Amino acid sequence: MQLSLSTRTIEGIIIVDCAGRLVFGDESGALRETVKKLMPAYKQIVLNMKGVMYIDSGGLGTLISLYSSVRAGGGEMKLASLSAKTLELLSITKLLTVFDIRDTETDAVLSFAKSAGTH
Repeated sequence: MQLSLSTRTIEGIIIVDCAGRLVFGDESGALRETVKKLMPAYKQIVLNMKGVMYIDSGGLGTLISLYSSVRAGGGEMKLASLSAKTLELLSITKLLTVFDIRDTETDAVLSFAKSAGTH
């Protein structure tokens, strides 16, 4: 199943809904292009991974690259609603501590308000 992407905003935060497989090639390229186009207008980005069933090394590399790009641009990117399989993959690759991972999209959106209040 190819990766399908859609975007929407909640309280000024952009949500990128991802469904399918995040793999090297067109899928990871589509995610990269989508997020990079959003970066100038949005500093708070949530990747809703609820529909992602499989991630390969190329997909992981894309997530790391996007996270770094968003941070370098003064923004924040959070991952939400990861499957147990994806969480296990991030644990094995020691990336759980790199990403800001939230159980649900709502948790991710609310966490932006909390982090803004602490600065």
